[in-house]
Formats: sequence, C-alpha cells, structure tokens
Amino acid sequence: MFDSDLIYTEIPMSKIVKVLAAVSMLAATPLMAQVGSLSDGSLMESKPSAPPRPPVPENVTSEIIGDWDLRCTTEGPDPKPCVLYQTLVDAENFPIIEVEVAKLPDGGTVAAQATFIAPLQTLLGTGLGIAVDGVLLQRIPFIFCHGGGCVARMNLSPIEVKALKDGTEGVAVIFHALAPEKPVNVRFSLNGMTKAYDKANPVSQ
Repeated sequence: MFDSDLIYTEIPMSKIVKVLAAVSMLAATPLMAQVGSLSDGSLMESKPSAPPRPPVPENVTSEIIGDWDLRCTTEGPDPKPCVLYQTLVDAENFPIIEVEVAKLPDGGTVAAQATFIAPLQTLLGTGLGIAVDGVLLQRIPFIFCHGGGCVARMNLSPIEVKALKDGTEGVAVIFHALAPEKPVNVRFSLNGMTKAYDKANPVSQ
C-alpha cells in the first residue's frame, strides 16, 4: 500500500480545535455524510449526481481565490482568523474529501495545520497520504470519526507550505475498508493556494 519509509505524524489537537471553533465549519458543513461513493460502500457502483456545495455558515465570510475558498470568521477580535477550504472530488466530480488549511503565526516550526475529512468506511489503519506533484509530503493517521466522516490532521512545516504554494496538483490517498487492495487517489488543485494563503489571517495558538 504505502511505502514503509513514510512517517506517521502525531498532531496536537489544540490548534485546529481553535480554528474549527472560530469558523464554525466542522459541524456546520457535514458534507461527507452525503458522500455515497465511499461512505456507503458503493465505491465500484454508479454514483448519483454530486450534491450541491455546502453552504457557508452565517458567521463566516467566503472569498473564492482560484480553486480555494478563503473563509474567515466575522466574530471576535481582529484580525479575524481564516481557513482555506476545498472539496476534493473524484473523476466524476463527486465529493470525496474535505480539506481545511489554517495558517499559524509566523516564527514557529509549524507554519500551518491541515484537516482532512474522509468518508466513513475509509480504511483507518493505512492513514491518509498527501503528495504534491508526485512527491509525498506526509502520511498521517486518522484520529477519530464522527457522523460526517473520519478526520486526519497534519502539521505543515514552512518547507511543506512552500511546496503546496509552488505546486500544481496535490493527491490525497486513502483506502476503502471493503477494497483495501486498491488505493483511492483523490486529486486536488493548488491553483490560488499562494494568494489565498498569503491573504489569510493566522489562527492564534
């Protein structure tokens, strides 16, 4: 499945919890509960039309920059924290994975933190692999599942953030619990990543 040299990364939950609380999106956009291609075991079956894009919560602004949605909370003190959001779709444009990237304050060894929500019935033991332009960044473990899907979180170093900003295409790799021998490669665009990331206000730690 994955190369044995890949490294699991334990990611502290405190930072990303603040992000999700600030923008109120994790509970407000349960997109993965709607995904049929993985969440209900129908990976090899015909899939229904993709559901509409999840609505943005009332207390969050939305600005589309390239293929990313820059979402910032309207509540609390300035500067208002932001996350970069994208729905990753399969070849038939059906939503598979949600990703949020939160920029952290400058100066630390961790520049940003990304949260991935994969469908239920994802094989948890193999984790989730992230590659940019064919080069693996990390393989990360799933840390918990809820009604909307299974969550994996990833600390991004400044070098890894630069790879995302300079890259063209990313790939998220998961495995279905009912078809563990076949990887599910979900591509995502990095168009607009640099502009959206640079514009985003950091999330305080």
